[in-house]
Amino acid sequence: MPMRPSLQAVHAGVCYLDKVEKLKASFETGKTRSIEWRRNQLLALKRLLEENQHDLLAALKSDLGKCETEAVVSEQGFLLSDIDHTLKHLAKWMQVRKVSTPLVAWPGKSFQQPEPLGTVLIMGAWNYPLQLLVAPYVAALAAGNCAVLKPSELAEDTSALIARLIPQYMDTTCVEVVEGGKDESTALLACQWDHIFYTGGEAVGKIVMTAAARHLTPVTLELGGKSPCYVDKNTNLKTTARRLVWGKWMNAGQTCIAPDYVLVESGFEHKLIDAIKKELKSQYSKDPLNSRDYGNIINHRHFSRLQRYLEDVNVIYGGQVDPERPAMAPTLVLEPAENSALMSDEIFGPILPIITVASVDHAIRFINARPKPLALYAFSDDDNVLDHIIANTSSGSVCTNDTMLFMTNPELPFGGVGNSGMGQYHGQAGFDTFSHIKTVMKRGFALDVPFRYAPFSKLKLALLKRFL
Repeated sequence: MPMRPSLQAVHAGVCYLDKVEKLKASFETGKTRSIEWRRNQLLALKRLLEENQHDLLAALKSDLGKCETEAVVSEQGFLLSDIDHTLKHLAKWMQVRKVSTPLVAWPGKSFQQPEPLGTVLIMGAWNYPLQLLVAPYVAALAAGNCAVLKPSELAEDTSALIARLIPQYMDTTCVEVVEGGKDESTALLACQWDHIFYTGGEAVGKIVMTAAARHLTPVTLELGGKSPCYVDKNTNLKTTARRLVWGKWMNAGQTCIAPDYVLVESGFEHKLIDAIKKELKSQYSKDPLNSRDYGNIINHRHFSRLQRYLEDVNVIYGGQVDPERPAMAPTLVLEPAENSALMSDEIFGPILPIITVASVDHAIRFINARPKPLALYAFSDDDNVLDHIIANTSSGSVCTNDTMLFMTNPELPFGGVGNSGMGQYHGQAGFDTFSHIKTVMKRGFALDVPFRYAPFSKLKLALLKRFL
């Protein structure tokens, strides 16, 4: 029976029940369950990315000032690799997963059967407006779902391009793209979904979760937080600086897993600062605002927010701005107050606070006194130090002696913990997120186990205690 619009499903005159019902009807035909349909859709999505590379890179350049190399590596190329990995392993992921059956249930067999959830909502983020929308869609397709894609309205050109391209390549009975801002998002959240996947900030994440609770809809929340980086005095300084600069200032620092602040042993901070300065000049030149490899801030509202972070703090490098682009040069701040906005908010920009600590244990206490981060980084030549940090902190992911490179491994699920999010995706983890892993026991009639129905002996009681 068609759903009737409710007050919750209509916001500012926007209602998407018809779109959702169309997708649900298509799902009910069973067309998305076959491996052939899933493969064909993944291959179509791959063609979309390959045949429209020029337009996609141009849109990312317009929205965020991303240079071609960065856009290919972190957005288009990342997705092509993700699709190839999914195509390679899809048949295996879809297989029945056999498990053992206890003696008391013989004759019989037990297994887990992945099945698609149904119709899902995927809400992307503006900082990687292509990758963070399409990567969850790859997982949803692989699992056999229909989907509504909601690009971020802040990345206007990328959003418009996705909305134009998806209907040209994909099965339009199984996917819709909805553009727009708050009103459209609110109306979408009022509909009933089989899963909601949201990437963005904590504040909106709470709104998404509240809306989902009305229908008991499961959610995956990829949020963020202040990802810390510890630098030990026993480290390869040149390599540490190069990898730290690459991870922090990619996309002008607008990355949810970028190092948000650095903790460094007291007495070693000046050597580290000098090495970072040298590496910044090497990667972005002495005039980064005119470097073709350095990106923009997404809009003037975020640009103003970042400028406020630099009030009443000790800026030791950078800080130059170009309000027209808008853009801010890579900036280092030494010893900001722990209660400052710079240390309480997720920075999401090109500012890196550097804080001295007395020891690795001091650094661990500093990290653990704050909400659990999405990612944690540590640099040291001493494996004991690295293992000590891994064992005594909690975060969505850990990467030692590098920053964001763990994202290149599809065998590593990605997701947060606590305030940094819930649920995981990438590789099989993404397939499982958009699947219901149904448990099944199939029993036969022959050779029934008589002790279940006969008077109990000591042996029978022992067996029951063991297997029931």
